[in-house]
Amino acid sequence: MQEFRHAADVAESFHADVVAPLLGDIGYAAGLLGWGSDVLGYDTARSMDHGWGPRLVVLVDADQVERVRKAVDDGLPDEYAGYPVRFGWDAYAPRHHVTVATLGEWLRDHLGFDASQGITTADWLVTPQQLILGVVAGRVYADDGRLAPVRDAFAWYPDQLWRWMLACQWSRIAQEEPFVQRTHEVGDELGSRILTARLVRDVMRLALLQARTYAPYSKWLGTAFARLGHPDGLDVALADAIAADTYAERERALVTAYELIARRHNALGITPEVEPTPREFHERPAQVLGAERFAEACLATVTDEGLTKLSLIGAIDQSVDNTDVLSSTAAFRRLISVYG
Repeated sequence: MQEFRHAADVAESFHADVVAPLLGDIGYAAGLLGWGSDVLGYDTARSMDHGWGPRLVVLVDADQVERVRKAVDDGLPDEYAGYPVRFGWDAYAPRHHVTVATLGEWLRDHLGFDASQGITTADWLVTPQQLILGVVAGRVYADDGRLAPVRDAFAWYPDQLWRWMLACQWSRIAQEEPFVQRTHEVGDELGSRILTARLVRDVMRLALLQARTYAPYSKWLGTAFARLGHPDGLDVALADAIAADTYAERERALVTAYELIARRHNALGITPEVEPTPREFHERPAQVLGAERFAEACLATVTDEGLTKLSLIGAIDQSVDNTDVLSSTAAFRRLISVYG
C-alpha cells in the first residue's frame, strides 16, 4: 500500500501540480470539501481502503463549467504521486476525484440550498452539522473570493439561535437524568446503562455547543469532543460513567460530569449564574443536576419571536438520529415545514 499522507496534504500538492495548470487564467475556488474523514482532518491509513485518492472541488462561473470539466477530464493523469486519480469509467465520462461546479450548484447538491444567497433560520435548523463541516472544515487551496463569504457565514450559528439550541440541549438532559436511578431501582441494569450512554452523548454534544464547535457524525463525535481539551476532567468523568460497573459509581460519575458542564455554562456568562451543584430528584433517591434550570435560563435570553414560538425540539441533530435522514438533502429539507 502507498505510504499514508493526510489527504489534505496530498490534495494541496495535487492542486498545485496538476489541477491549477489545467485552469490557466480562469477564476475559481478549489478545496477539499464535502463528505469524508479527510475533510475533517481525521483520516488515517485505514481511510485509504476505499474511495481514496487526490480529490478536489473546483468552483467556477456557470459559463466556464463545461470548459473546465473537459479540461479536467482530458488532462488528469490516472495516478498522482502513487495515488489513484481515476477510479473507473462509465459509458459517458471518466470518473475521478475532481468535482467541477458553480458554487450555487455545489451548495445545492451538498446542503439542499444555495447558502451563497443567504441562510434563513429554517435553513440553519434543518441542516446537519456534519454537512456544515463539509463547507467550513476542509482546506482551501485557491479562492478568487467566491467561497470565503459562504465559509464566513457558516462560521457559527447566529447568537439567538445558539442560545435556543443550548436550551434545547439542556432540556434533553433534563428529560432523562432521573431515569438512570429509576431503571436501576426496578432491576433494569441494561436500561440504566443505556440511559447513561445517552446522557454521556448529550453532555458531549452540549460541550461542543458551548465551545461553538460543530459536531461531526457519530464516528468522529468522540474525536471532536476529545480535541476540545478538558482540563476540568469532564472527559474522565464521562468515561467513568460509561465504564461504571455499579449504579453508585455510575451516578457519581454522571453528577460529577453534570456539575462540570454546568460550571462551563456559567463561565460563558450568557445568563445569570445558575447553581451548578447536584441535588435530589424530588424525594426520590436519585442525584441529578436539575438541567431544566439551565434550559430555562438560556431560553430567558432568547428574544427572537420565531424561536420563542417553537417547542424545544432543537435543530435537526438534536431531534433526528437517523443516517438516512441526516445524509439526504431530499429528506431533511422536508423538515423545513416543522420550523416554518
